[in-house]
This record gives sequence, structure tokens and C-alpha cells, in this order.
Amino acid sequence: MDGYGEGIRAPYAILGPWLADQSTGALKRKQQEADSIFRRLGITFSVYGTENALERLIPFDLVPRIISAAEWRQLERGIEQRVRALNAFLFDIYHRQEIVRAGRVPADLVNCNAAFLPAMIGFAPPKNVYSHIVGVDIVRVGEDEFYVLEDNLRTPSGVSYMLENREAMMHIFPELFARHRIAPVNDYPEILRQTLEAVAPAGCQGDPCLAVLTPGIHNSAYFEHSFLADQMGAELVEGQDLFVADGQLFMRTTQGRQQVDVIYRRIDDTFLDPLTFRPDSLLGVSGLIDLYRAGRVTIVNAPGAGLADDKAIYSYVPDIVEFYTGQKPILKNVPTWRCSEAEDLAYVRDHLAELVVKEVHGSGGYGMLVGPTASKAEIAAFSKKLEADPGNYIAQPTLALSTCPAFTKSGVAPRHVDLRPYVLVSDRIRITPGGLTRVALKKGSLVVNSSQGGGTKDTWILQD
Repeated sequence: MDGYGEGIRAPYAILGPWLADQSTGALKRKQQEADSIFRRLGITFSVYGTENALERLIPFDLVPRIISAAEWRQLERGIEQRVRALNAFLFDIYHRQEIVRAGRVPADLVNCNAAFLPAMIGFAPPKNVYSHIVGVDIVRVGEDEFYVLEDNLRTPSGVSYMLENREAMMHIFPELFARHRIAPVNDYPEILRQTLEAVAPAGCQGDPCLAVLTPGIHNSAYFEHSFLADQMGAELVEGQDLFVADGQLFMRTTQGRQQVDVIYRRIDDTFLDPLTFRPDSLLGVSGLIDLYRAGRVTIVNAPGAGLADDKAIYSYVPDIVEFYTGQKPILKNVPTWRCSEAEDLAYVRDHLAELVVKEVHGSGGYGMLVGPTASKAEIAAFSKKLEADPGNYIAQPTLALSTCPAFTKSGVAPRHVDLRPYVLVSDRIRITPGGLTRVALKKGSLVVNSSQGGGTKDTWILQD
């Protein structure tokens, strides 16, 4: 456990006595106050696959997760090592493919991968950074034992919830922040702005014009898109607001056209440019990729960066870290079976009831099987999908995830959690202290995704 159980761990010593003094009624009132704040701010998300893509309030748990300064230093070292190696991997893959030549990663896994973009071959983005905004999903399984569950190098979401969770906690429990030294997170938008400015095109004159490219109000993360644009002082645009002319990217404004230098895109690769990718895309900008390759605009994160967070590639990340850094990985990978390989597939088929099986390109908890909690009918149906397309899946053991105290209907009780720290990469790597803790609000559940019934909580990094 992170906090409660056989005893209160040291980082929670600052919270335990305070929490013991709080009545259930008082905590319920505070929970209602927090919910009211989020409702007023409109912090919702869409649940796809439901009728009309229902808008729901993000469940928020008011008991913070606490990590000591020493624990965080260990995590920081591991995260930085991993992010540095993955960016080096992306540069290599789109250039000489030395790691493939060395036999450390199979050629077919790269060159036949849906996330591999031939349009990026030979192109080096500013400062050789492909993934400028990274979310690394981490789980704890022991006192000093952390595993990386997933790398998110395409368009990681959730940072707005991290920021709003902290704002809500400071409003509801100001006395706790007055008593303890908790690392701040509120400078994230400013550091994000600095990160985007640092990778502006070489020919950019004056302050770069930044824009957040959103699919629009119907996207599940639209709140975050508008929130971050507002916090950074950047423009919030849709594809129809942008156009290419005279070798530059412009946006339409009431005062005429305005040049755009850096696009923080929140749409998928294949929708970015109908001339290069999907011709039916209405979300992107015609000619954007040619302009990008000419060095006239910067796209954040770079197209093709998703190759490095492919779940089949994930199983090779320990080799990737060692190949590019010359060091053993500080953070462990979860053991992974690649269903594309006959021996692994046979094992997974025989042990479906014990494993977690995920789609290689899946996200948000969709399209996965959690064997220990699945019915026989669900396992049988999933087995058929696995047989039909084994290369689309990987499998992992169910980990004994750590738990944190959470406020439930029956009072404070342990619930399983993971952690998504956010990393910003430009001329240097900066990691926001803490990140987004996601919590499985159902007793015994290991699924923390908000789309699958999970919630979020504030994450405190104690300062020395």
C-alpha cells in the first residue's frame, strides 16, 4: 500500500492524524464542495461507446496521494532516462535505424507498424525532439519497486485535471498547504509555453505565435485543450481556422491573417493533413506536413512519435534504454507477451483468465480484457478476437498495484492507483513534481481510466 493497511507509511505521517480527526460528515461536505467546483468549471469528459457520448463529471477523490522527496528523486531519474532514450529511438528510426541493424528491435515491428510514418523519414524536428509532451504511466508494486505500465508520446491527456485537482485542494484544505512543504505544480502552463517557444522554427522572428489545434467541442478532452490554450495565452484553433499560403501557416482572425509558428496538436497523425494522410480528414490543414518538413512550422508532438508508445514496441523499451544510454533501465517494464509470436500466443490463450490483454494501439482502457475479473463468456469472446488478429494484442500479468486511502461511501478505504507524471522536452527535460494520480473507485478494481469508472486525486511530492 502507499498509505494505509499494515501501518501508515512515513510520507503519510503528515496526513494520518489529520484524517483521523475528520468526521465522515465533514469529509462528505468537502467532497460536495469539490464536486461543485468541478461542475462550475465544466471539468467533464465524454464516454464514447455510450448513447450520445455522455458528458460526465470527472470523479475526484479528496484524499491526496503522498510521495516522499527521496521516492520522487528515484522516479525522476528513471523517467528522464526513459524519455531521453525514447526520443533518441525516434530519431534513429526515422534516420539510419541503427537499433534495427543491431538486431535489438525487429525491422517488421517498426517498418510495418501503423504508427510508423514514412513522411517523417530523413526529417529532423527542431532540437531533434519528437515527443515534447510525455505522460509516463507508473505503478508501484512494492516499497521501492516501480513499473512503467505505458509510455504516452502522442498526445497525452489529463494534465488539466492535475492542475485543477491542486486548485480544488488548496481551496478546500488551505490549512494542510500552510503546514507542509508540498511541491507546486501551478507553473506547468508557463513551462509548457516555454517548451513550445524553444522549438519554434529557426526562422521565427520575435515571439513565436502558439496555437492549440483541437478537433472541436465534441472531443472528450476539449476542456483540456481550451484550458491549456487559455493558461498559456495561446490561440485555440480548429483545422478550418488555419491555412497555408506564401510558404507559411496562417490562422484567420477578425483582423486578417496571422502567422502561426508552433502547433500544439491534439488530433491524431492521420488527420493532420488530407494531402499527406487521410484525404477525407476535415480536422487538419492541407499542406501542413510539407510546411513542417520545410522547417516553416513546428508540430508538437511530432507526427510519427506514436511509434514509441506502441504497446508492442513497449516490450523492447529496456533494450531501447540500454542501446541509447549505455545504462540499465532505472524503471522496470511489466513482463509482456507478444501475441504476434506463436509461443507467446499459445501461452496467452491458455492463461487468459489470469492476464490483462491489451490492443497494441488501444488507449483509455478500451478493447482490453482483465482476465481475473472477466466472465467465462467474455473470455471466450475475447479468445476469438485474439485468434482473428493476434498481432493486435499484447498480454501482461495482473500486478498487485499499490493502494492509497480514498474517501468512499463507507468512509476512508484503500483503492488501487497509478501515476502519470508529465514531462516537457525541448532543450532540456523538465518533469512536473507529482502528476496525475488515477484511482480505481470500485473496491478491488484495477482499472483506473476515467472512461472505465476511475477517478483522480491530487498528488503531493513532499519537499525536503
